[in-house]
Amino acid sequence: MNKNFVLIGSAGYIAERHMKAIKETGNNIICAMDKFDVMGRMDSYFPDAEFFTNFNYFDQYLKKNEKLIDYVSICVPNDLHLFYTRVALSHGFNVICEKPLALTTSELNIMKQAEDNSEGDVHTILQLRYHPDILAIKKQVKESEKKKHHVHLEYITSRGKWYYRSWKGDVKKSGGVLMNIGIHFFDMLLWIFGDVLSFKVHGYSHNKAIGILELEKASVRWSMSLDYDDLPKEVKAKGQRTYRSITIDGNELEFSNGFTNLHTVCYADILRGKGYGISDIWKSIELVNKIQNFK
Repeated sequence: MNKNFVLIGSAGYIAERHMKAIKETGNNIICAMDKFDVMGRMDSYFPDAEFFTNFNYFDQYLKKNEKLIDYVSICVPNDLHLFYTRVALSHGFNVICEKPLALTTSELNIMKQAEDNSEGDVHTILQLRYHPDILAIKKQVKESEKKKHHVHLEYITSRGKWYYRSWKGDVKKSGGVLMNIGIHFFDMLLWIFGDVLSFKVHGYSHNKAIGILELEKASVRWSMSLDYDDLPKEVKAKGQRTYRSITIDGNELEFSNGFTNLHTVCYADILRGKGYGISDIWKSIELVNKIQNFK
């Protein structure tokens, strides 16, 4: 049976992946909201959806149509995830929220209380847990007899001047470079190699960070950057602006591709009654909070 969705933050970059996922899983967006009204791309997906730029009018629509709505997908700036999740849960709707689900574990606590008092459930997008190459690594590590692996994770996704002048460049709104671009990768590391035993931070600035993690099954050197100059020469030569690489015990896997349809895979899993929720993202958000305080 088709599910009806509401999409909040529908004008943002990542929102189109949610539109595509909802359409490809055979479901409908019946209402969208964003303070920006440049929404022509909706015509390619759900041209009949209601659209609001005013929250009060939008909230009135939710109240009038509670019985029609199954899910609320949230693609707003990170600091607003908690607010809109609570709004959706107050109506009894299920939630699918972009990363990071919250900026702090304190926010996660509040979110969990709201979920416990609602008929709805909270889900988040952890697409790396569905990436074929990452699934293969997890299987390899699980079957390995080696007790401790040596890992080097490098993630560079270069951004232009617009980034630093948008909400993403505002630490209070985005959570900073590690929360905004790194949360998936910390989640991946903990998911594959176990809990954090200790950590060190060797460098931390507004656009890059570097450090070491000691996990149950791995010693990890990690670096993350928004700086184009940090890209390998061969990546620049190809005209690419993103580089993702993980080396395990000397074997490198470059996995910059394979991300296009992962939102659809995430949605399909959630709609089957599975997916990932508040408890699944808790440890990685806790880790980023500790690194931020350590610096």
